Amino acid sequence: MTSAKTILITGVSSGMGRALAQEALAAGHRVVGTVRNREAQQAFEALNAQRAFGRLLDVTDFEHIDEVVEEIESTVGPVDVLVNNAGYGHEGILEESSLEEMRRQFDVNVFGAVAMIKAVLPGMRQRRRGHIINITSMGSFITLPGISYYCGSKFALEGISETLSKELAPFNIHVTAVAPGSFRTDWAGRSMVRSARSIPDYDVLFDPIRRAREEKSGKQLGNPVKAAHAMLALIESQSPPVHLLLGSDALSLVRQKLIALNNEIEQWEQLTRSTDD
Repeated sequence: MTSAKTILITGVSSGMGRALAQEALAAGHRVVGTVRNREAQQAFEALNAQRAFGRLLDVTDFEHIDEVVEEIESTVGPVDVLVNNAGYGHEGILEESSLEEMRRQFDVNVFGAVAMIKAVLPGMRQRRRGHIINITSMGSFITLPGISYYCGSKFALEGISETLSKELAPFNIHVTAVAPGSFRTDWAGRSMVRSARSIPDYDVLFDPIRRAREEKSGKQLGNPVKAAHAMLALIESQSPPVHLLLGSDALSLVRQKLIALNNEIEQWEQLTRSTDD
C-alpha cells in the first residue's frame, strides 16, 4: 500500500460494503462506513477502535447528507475515496410493479449515490484529488426479465459515472463504475424487494427465473472478499479505469451483449444512415 487513505463507504452492514470495509481496514486505511441504526454503528466501529468510524445515514435522507459529510471531513479527515455501495435489488415484472417501487429503487440506487457525490466533490475539487467508485452491476450492461427497475437504475448510474469522469478529469479526480456479476451477498436474498405476482400471462416466462434466482442465492461464484481486494487495487492505481467488471460471469455476459449489439447495429446500419441529409 502506498499510503493510508480515508475511505467513505455507504452501506457497510453486510455484503460487498462490509467486505470492502474489513479488507480496507486490514490494509491500514481509515474507513468511514454509513449504517442505518446504532447497533450496526457499534458493530462496525468494533472492527477497529482507531480506524473504523460509523455514521448513521440513510442515503435517501438527502437534506442530511451534506451535514454528515462535513462532519466527517472536520473530525476524521478529508475524504480521499467515496464508494457508493448502498443499494438494493428490486425484482418484479414491470407491468406488475408499482411506480412507487420504481421511485424507491431510483432514490436509493441513483439519487442517493448522486447526493453523496455532490457532498464530497467540493472538497475533492479544492484539493485536486480524489476517487469516486460507484458500485453498479453487470445489470448496467445486460438485462433479464423481472429486474427492469434495477437495471434501469444501474444503467443510469453507469451513464452518470462515465459523464462525471470526463467532467472531473481536469481536477485529478477519478471516477470508476464497478460492475459486479453474481456474488455471495444478500442481494438476491433478504435484501431484495420482490413485487407480488398478479398477471398469469407472465407465469411461464418469469416464475422459473424468480425460482432460479432464489435457489442460487448464497451459492454464487463471486467471492465478496476477492471483490474487495480488486477494489483496493483500483484505489491504489494511479490511472484507474472508468469501467471495471468483477467476475467471470459479468465478463462473459457483457462480451456477449456487446457482440449482439454490434451485430444489430450492423444489420440496421442502412436505415440508421438514411436519416442524414
